[in-house]
Amino acid sequence: MKITELRIFHVRPRWMFLKISTDEGLFGYGEPVLEGRARTVERAVEEFSEYLVGKDPLQIQHHWQTLYKSSYYRGGPILLSALSGIEQALWDIKGKFYGAPIHEMLGGKCRDKIRMYTHIKPSGIKRGNSVEEMIILARKKLEGGYTALKYSIIPPVHFIENRSALNAHVDRFAAVREAVGNRVDLAIDFHGRVSRGLAVRIAKELEQYYPMFIEEPCSPEDINGIKSVAAQTNIPIATGERIFTKWGFRDLLEQNVVSIVQPDVCHAGGIFETVKIAAMAEAYNVALAPHNPLGPISLAACLQVDAACPNFMIQEHPLTEDGSDLGHGILKQPFEIENGFIRVSEKPGLGIEVDEEAVCKRAYPGDWTTPLLYFEDGSLADW
Repeated sequence: MKITELRIFHVRPRWMFLKISTDEGLFGYGEPVLEGRARTVERAVEEFSEYLVGKDPLQIQHHWQTLYKSSYYRGGPILLSALSGIEQALWDIKGKFYGAPIHEMLGGKCRDKIRMYTHIKPSGIKRGNSVEEMIILARKKLEGGYTALKYSIIPPVHFIENRSALNAHVDRFAAVREAVGNRVDLAIDFHGRVSRGLAVRIAKELEQYYPMFIEEPCSPEDINGIKSVAAQTNIPIATGERIFTKWGFRDLLEQNVVSIVQPDVCHAGGIFETVKIAAMAEAYNVALAPHNPLGPISLAACLQVDAACPNFMIQEHPLTEDGSDLGHGILKQPFEIENGFIRVSEKPGLGIEVDEEAVCKRAYPGDWTTPLLYFEDGSLADW
């Protein structure tokens, strides 16, 4: 069996799908996208296709190593996102070839269903978002069966906030906690927007409200900063969405920085690389909670990883208004949330069937860009 074609689909709202076809009629799907840089990743996929066309799609590890190591300059978000989507599609083909779900080929499932959490995301991302809107959204998600929620700290965040601004961050969490009660797990994402000193101050104030975790308490490049925050709070620390490959996670784990790792299956290197990261984390008694703000193919890949990893904790997905990130209007059989869980599929490969006609109707140029935020003095703030 040989690879014959790699085809890209740009899909609203900001996704990019990949279809890899073979000369035996089998094909697989992946989601090789970097938010805000889809067209750049598309070009990387095209360059990788020069090597892949004509190759045996079942030699996944060999191709991964070749594509990763063939350039003197390795890794990074662009090449790893392209490689991740390719790797997902190859696993989809391999599963279909052997008639088995991917989790079966990774050692078999550890659980029958996957616990999910979703976002409380108000309209817009500026400080003016009302707490009342967040509470309404939270209650709506709980009515949908979720038992865990997360929201992001509202930017822009100054290096050091005054007491009034700090209180606003804390009061927002306190109000949502009161609204959802103590049986619901509630996490907060600092989104790398916060300095280590301010992160410590906010974390100390939040401890009384029992967050499930704080995500990216400061910049992911600042491992010592994250370690400093972790040492000064009893709230579990999670990070990893902007860290790539097992080599990127090595220092994070060796330095005892986090309680939860959050590799992104579309950025960290794909399905098997995420499983390797999870295995490293397991050796340090660290939990796995994969990052996922993307579409239904990304979700399908995450669920295969989640099923196979014993230290899996919970799976993120954003839940779009139209349910398209669950596959509604894209997959012939979309995922369904049942009491906050998704059942593990026993179908071959990723366990999904993409409706290409529907995908083509959601086509767009791939030009979504990350919003820019500014402080009142005109300088750029972290998104």
